[in-house]
Amino acid sequence: MELYEGAEKETVVHAFARAVAAFPDDLFLNIAGERFSYAEVDRAATRLAHELAALGVVKGDRVVTLTETNVDVVPLWLAINRIGAIWVPINTAYRGDFLRHQIADAGACLAICDEDYLARIVDIAADLPALRLVLSRGAGPYPACAVPVEPLDAHRGTDEAPIPIDVTPQDLACLIYTSGTTGPSKGCMVSHAYLCNQGRQHRQALPQARGEIGWTCLPMFHTAGITHVLAAMLDGHGAALWPFFSVSQFWDHIEASGASHALLMATIFGLVANAPDTPAMKRCHGQLKAIIGVPIPPDIKAIWEQRFGVGYCMPYAYGQTEANRMSSLTFGDPEPLPGSAGRPTDAFVLAILDDSGNVLPEGEVGEIAVRPRRPGVMFDGYWNRPEETVKAWRNLWMHTGDLGRMEQGCLFFVDRKKDYLRCRGENVSSFEIERAFQAHPAIRESAVHAVGQQSGEDEIKITIVPKDDADPDPRELCEWAIGQLPHFAVPRYFEFRAELPKNPTGRVLKYQLRDEGVTTATWDREAHGITVRKQRRPAA
Repeated sequence: MELYEGAEKETVVHAFARAVAAFPDDLFLNIAGERFSYAEVDRAATRLAHELAALGVVKGDRVVTLTETNVDVVPLWLAINRIGAIWVPINTAYRGDFLRHQIADAGACLAICDEDYLARIVDIAADLPALRLVLSRGAGPYPACAVPVEPLDAHRGTDEAPIPIDVTPQDLACLIYTSGTTGPSKGCMVSHAYLCNQGRQHRQALPQARGEIGWTCLPMFHTAGITHVLAAMLDGHGAALWPFFSVSQFWDHIEASGASHALLMATIFGLVANAPDTPAMKRCHGQLKAIIGVPIPPDIKAIWEQRFGVGYCMPYAYGQTEANRMSSLTFGDPEPLPGSAGRPTDAFVLAILDDSGNVLPEGEVGEIAVRPRRPGVMFDGYWNRPEETVKAWRNLWMHTGDLGRMEQGCLFFVDRKKDYLRCRGENVSSFEIERAFQAHPAIRESAVHAVGQQSGEDEIKITIVPKDDADPDPRELCEWAIGQLPHFAVPRYFEFRAELPKNPTGRVLKYQLRDEGVTTATWDREAHGITVRKQRRPAA
């Protein structure tokens, strides 16, 4: 039974109510082995909604959650939305000023957290003028705090009387904060229609039948985890949510959940593909009908298909919090070009623009820009940041800050615009250089960036984190790169570090690496007599 048609006219609350009416006793959530039907989650969310209203939370208020994936996260989200409030899920890696900024920026009146994270909120509570109360998923005792702290258990409620639904598709359902790699993170205003459209598009890419179960370990403070649950409620299947990923236990968790589909992230595909055999892995051969995530390199895709018996691997997608799943692959359509992010989905118009806003011809690299084909399928702007919203929207296009190109109707991601380089008269993608170096057996991760005062031409540096058992020699690595890369893309500078600077969401802070430039630990190939020249064809 398909419930997601006309998603732009839908709300999270109405969609869930319809699923409860249609499949009350069907499995909705499996939270690390704890199973809940649609009706059970509905009753828990209704009780919590009455309690939130009794605490003074009203339509339009912002409620923060700082929790891992647990039995409360989905009922809390539904309860917040049911009374018309706006859910603000925050990454559990955040602390200090990162955390203070998002709670203060949202103007949250209520924060709900796991007990393990309570101290983080206590430390910043005095600088959160709008915050009136903190509910902790723990019995205490609680540390002294500038605002009252009470147990969530005291507010789970008993009232299961239906609550009239007073939200529209255009109302905000949540604020999702960007990672803030270039400045303070911004809250993307996400409507009910936006979320429902994401659920609809997820199902177009990876359809599931009633009774089937989709598994993910992606957190519920990112759009991927939220979309996974939305897709389940929109067409009445089950969602298995695991709070962590383990290479050694992956197949045990898949077996225990009974999952037929899985939503995973990039690093997981390779880790599982190269892990040793386990009894659970052998028992699960063919259990997963399909997996989805980006990227899935061709060699890794082949392992999942042949070794694990996965019938369908969907590695095509491109999106941002502002406009998720701009390109993808609709199930059953012809395969896009290899290496692409798929074709533009039916919700969006994509274009590749030059710096003046002109649409570029096919094959040329420019900034990826997007427009909606229907209302409510994109974010509504940045919370309390009209100037940033206007900056992103120029000439009736939302500018992504990413570079790409179109070929035969398929979108190819090239690089982040601010990370794109120009060396020896050629445009150079830091993303493509990093991908080449990732194939080296001694490298765990790397970041390619410019150094020095640039004046139209960049000097390229690569900062590398070696694998634990590796001790790469910079000269040997440079000579290897000469055989792998175009002459203009071979870095001049090499540096090895134990780790790369990252923000709390794991994004590499390239601006910090650029600012640090050539350090005392940097190896310079030119200083060691290595000059890279264009290879000339031999004379005929």
